[in-house]
Amino acid sequence: MESLLILGSIAFALMLGAMSPGPTSIYVAKNSIAISRKHGLFTALGTGFGAAFFGLLAVLGLQAFLLAVPSAYFILKICGGLYLLWLAYKIIKHAKEPIDTDESRIQQMTLRRAFMTGLITQLSNPKIAIVLASIFTALLPQEFPTYYYFVLPILCFFIDAGWCSLVAVALSAEKPRQAYLKSKAKFDRAAGTVMTILGLKLIFGMK
Repeated sequence: MESLLILGSIAFALMLGAMSPGPTSIYVAKNSIAISRKHGLFTALGTGFGAAFFGLLAVLGLQAFLLAVPSAYFILKICGGLYLLWLAYKIIKHAKEPIDTDESRIQQMTLRRAFMTGLITQLSNPKIAIVLASIFTALLPQEFPTYYYFVLPILCFFIDAGWCSLVAVALSAEKPRQAYLKSKAKFDRAAGTVMTILGLKLIFGMK
């Protein structure tokens, strides 16, 4: 019973984190609206695998390593921030390009690429590992069952991918898509601006 309460508390904390806006939710939303629901779902699947990877590292003690080796965290932040800035540049660069047909939208990105975009975008933010490690440190007992090493990453996957999938389904409906098509340049510039801010925040550690 105690074990279920612990997992329930962790799941609740992870859900709150997944629901907060970030680079992954921006890309899931963009792929869902601009391309297709399937592309949005594959992007969500990629973010879920990224969350599971960070969840595994967190439960293995990544937080202690990054705190002990500040240069490693600094390098990860710089690389992650630069990747987000590159994504922002690509979004803004293609903001004015029209989208004419469903076929042309789908040809712009394969499902594999959508998955990899979600995965890499998730992995580009090392702060997620710190957040997960902090949650685990706060809520896990000093000694916990071995199966937690398997359960916690799986929990991270389903919560993150599940929430992003809901976003993909909701935003791939006809009305959101038509609204996007009518104001594509504005939406893309806004998304690129937010991504730029997130990248700079990651690099310079702005609060």
